[in-house]
Amino acid sequence: MCGRYATTRSSGELSALFESSDDTDGAVRPDHNVAPTDPVPLVRVSAEGQRSLAVGRWGLLPHWSRSAVGAARMINARAETVATSRAYAGSFARRRCLVPADGWYEWVRRPDGGRQAYFMTPRDGSVLALAGIWSAWKSGADSRLTFSVLTTAALGDLGEVHDRMPVLLPPERWSSWLAPTDEPERLLVPASAEQLAGLEIRPVGAAVGDVRNDGPQLTARVAEPPAVAPQDLTLF
Repeated sequence: MCGRYATTRSSGELSALFESSDDTDGAVRPDHNVAPTDPVPLVRVSAEGQRSLAVGRWGLLPHWSRSAVGAARMINARAETVATSRAYAGSFARRRCLVPADGWYEWVRRPDGGRQAYFMTPRDGSVLALAGIWSAWKSGADSRLTFSVLTTAALGDLGEVHDRMPVLLPPERWSSWLAPTDEPERLLVPASAEQLAGLEIRPVGAAVGDVRNDGPQLTARVAEPPAVAPQDLTLF
C-alpha cells in the first residue's frame, strides 16, 4: 500500500497562513512526494499556548514504543477508532495538530493491470489543513516529533478513487481542533459539500509512484484515463 501527499510552501508562508510562530529552524523544504517517515511541517499548540510551526516525521510513534521500527505503518489513524486506540487515543485527546498540504495522492487499477495516480487538490490553489495528531517520542539519544493524519470514509466524487480520505479542516475549524476539549470526538465533522466541490481530482503521471522522484511535474495533469473501479491501494 502507499500513502503520499505534497507540501511545498515555505515556513514563512505557512507561519503567515496559520498565524503561528516559525520554530522549524529552516528545516522546511518543498516536497511534492511526501512518503512515510519523511520530515514535514505541522502546526500545533506550544507549551505557552500559542500556535507553533514545527517539523515532524510522518508516522506516529507512541511514547511507549521501544523503537522507531513500524513508524511507516502509523501514518494514518481512522477517525472511527482514534478515540479508543491504544496507540492514538492519548494524542487525539491532548495533542492534535494541523498538517499543511497542497493535496494528496491515490491510485486506482487500470483495465490493463497498471495503476493510475490521482492528485486531490484545491481548485483555487489554497492550502489544505489535514487533521493530525502528534507525539513526542524519545528512546535513548533518539528523540522525534511524530504525527499521523486522521482519515474517514470518502465522500462525494472522492469515493470513486478510494474509499478513504483525510479529515479536512476548513480555516474556521483550525482553532477548535487545536484547542483543549473534554469531547474531541465532537470535532470529527464530515467535509462540507462546499469543501468537496472545491477539490479537483487530477490524473497525474506514474513518476509519483517512486519515492525518489520529486518536483512540480509530479502534480501536473495528464490525459484522463478510462474509467476504472476503485481499488484499496493506499493508506488514505
